[in-house]
Amino acid sequence: MTAASTGGWRPGRDRLAEWHPSAAASRRDDRRRHRVVVVGGGIAGLAAATSLAERGVAVTVLESTDQLGGRVASWPVQVAGETQAMSRGFHAFFRQYYNLRSLLRRTDPDLARLRSVDDYPLRLKGGPVDSFTRIPRTPPWSILGFVARSPSFRWRDLPAVDVERALALLDVEFPRTFVDHDGVSAADVLDRLGFPDQARHLALEVFARSFFADPRDFSGGELVAMFHTYFLGSAEGLLFDVPVDDFDTALWQPLAAYLRGLGVDLRTGTPALALHEHGAGVVVDSAEGPLEADAVVLATDRAPLQRLVGEAPWLGDAAWRERLGGLTVAPSFAVWRRWLDRRPSSTAAPFLGTSGYGPLDNVSFFEQLEDGAADWARRTGGSVIELHAYAVPDGTPDAVLRDRLWRETLHLHPELVDARVLHEEWLVRRDCPLAGTDPWATRPGVVTPDPRVVLAGDGIRCHLPVALMERAATTGTLAADALLAGWDVAGHGVWSAPTSPRHAVVPPLRRLVQRGR
Repeated sequence: MTAASTGGWRPGRDRLAEWHPSAAASRRDDRRRHRVVVVGGGIAGLAAATSLAERGVAVTVLESTDQLGGRVASWPVQVAGETQAMSRGFHAFFRQYYNLRSLLRRTDPDLARLRSVDDYPLRLKGGPVDSFTRIPRTPPWSILGFVARSPSFRWRDLPAVDVERALALLDVEFPRTFVDHDGVSAADVLDRLGFPDQARHLALEVFARSFFADPRDFSGGELVAMFHTYFLGSAEGLLFDVPVDDFDTALWQPLAAYLRGLGVDLRTGTPALALHEHGAGVVVDSAEGPLEADAVVLATDRAPLQRLVGEAPWLGDAAWRERLGGLTVAPSFAVWRRWLDRRPSSTAAPFLGTSGYGPLDNVSFFEQLEDGAADWARRTGGSVIELHAYAVPDGTPDAVLRDRLWRETLHLHPELVDARVLHEEWLVRRDCPLAGTDPWATRPGVVTPDPRVVLAGDGIRCHLPVALMERAATTGTLAADALLAGWDVAGHGVWSAPTSPRHAVVPPLRRLVQRGR
């Protein structure tokens, strides 16, 4: 459905953005007839809690850590005697993230606490640098403009491209497209297309690795969905926004105040320990004692989700429980933030994606992104650099990884060779869900075999072309809507990029490829 269903309002500039309404209901307010425990205070849990509380449901949120935000949390660290912020790494808030941005609009209607990043160059070692700035936002002009300007796409390379397979990327229909790529990896998709190596690295493989996975293990259907959402299916463009300050200050503290104003009981540092049936409801054992509820939203990372379900034999049938228990996580990733005593070159980009630089996947300078880091840099004359390594091979020693990351960084920024490190934070984590090549339809979705329990998160199956933070926000809203529908209370509905092809895209792209031949 389109914006006509919402009185003409759209969440962005794309007139073809699709509105997916919630089920019809006779009530607008639950009037606290029901109580829900939301397990997990990340984006998915906060989206579910917001949607439920706004409809009058009594909500308690249990978050095991001391901060809200989940994998998009930030926390204080001491740097040379003063407080600065640390997080699990850079996150891009794309304009296609309609449901995440809707969540943020609850406390920031104009999204003033997001600022645009003018460009994010992609650099191939020994090769060209690609840029997304000054490229039209509406397909087909977006992809045509990118190809025309990109040094990675050369006319002489086009004869090697499999035209029919390339054009088949346009023939999407979600969720069918996910199913069509069962058993197909992102690397398989790239191999079959016959894209030039440089284009493969910079235009596609960099995006695949943003899921923290090796392209050989990452779902081909998810890659096609991203290609559709960012390149061919949406008119929101390829650029993104970032919070004006650390995540806690800019995003989650304001949302926490909003939720408390709705009566939500937010409990950080309080993990959920177990789930039990209790009459028609559920009891959630927590570190602060048992909580009775009519329903539960499980919006946790994959491992705690599997533990909670595995220890609740009443929840679901054997086949469903086995599928959920068999889900895996992506390889480890590393985040290295360093506070330096000097600044990089004036031409340094706020965010740079890399390929061919060993384990180094991107470089960020946070004084160009966040107000707190910018203030520190102005006062000290220093900089705050962050390095990411995705899909780190098992058994890689930290010292070896750090040495390689810094050596590759100095290839990009030799001016930092003598920089003194005033403070550093090093994180290695392995808790991101893997969107693998297993059959899409068998992955657990929002609705479970038990109507009292729903799932949410970026690792939960969703029928829409959404991913990462947007999938978390979308499934959180869908989880709340599923519970509300069971109580005959109106839900919120969600938005997405088009789920079908933009037919105007096909003819010009076919002519482009034919011209190259």
